[in-house]
Amino acid sequence: MQDADTVETDTQVDTQADTAKRILDAGEALFRHYGYSKTTVADIAKDLGMSTANIYRFFSSKIEIHQAICSRMLGATYQNALNIAALPLSAEERLRRYAHGNYQFTVDTMLDQEKVHEMVIVAIERDWHVIEKHIDRLNGIVEGIIIQGIEAGEFKPQDTASAARCFGASLVSLHHPQLVSQCMAKENRACADELIDFAIRALKG
Repeated sequence: MQDADTVETDTQVDTQADTAKRILDAGEALFRHYGYSKTTVADIAKDLGMSTANIYRFFSSKIEIHQAICSRMLGATYQNALNIAALPLSAEERLRRYAHGNYQFTVDTMLDQEKVHEMVIVAIERDWHVIEKHIDRLNGIVEGIIIQGIEAGEFKPQDTASAARCFGASLVSLHHPQLVSQCMAKENRACADELIDFAIRALKG
């Protein structure tokens, strides 16, 4: 059994985690409604009925709140990629589902309204570590699928790390919010299926 001090400590940790989540939920809602640039830490505090000083106990700045929100959003993409990688399907089919899934996530989550788009663009333009970490983790998942595809004879033998990076780069117009918003309505740009087919043919050689 846990002693009283341990239970109290666990309760404090849970309470802190709940408060941090409430701050992120409120921040994301306000960023979506009013826009990142027009929302202040004081606005988030007012929405939650707490003091600005209390917000700063959990996050040092609005930038840190934004980073945490972006990390949470990207975490959903990463988990979806992990789920796809674990499916009992061919490597080719998993890569197709991965690419289509990322594209649909970008369209549904990052372009559903102008204010969300602003949040993502700010993060990308500031070259935050959360974005770089996200790209590295996705490349790792793709490389794992490519390795399995080579072992199964689906793809030609090749430098798998380079292949994963190139696969992601060739589909950047499907996953980068700015490029998606610029290209999706233009008839002279390759559609998602065309780009994915092209990238997979390159792996097959």
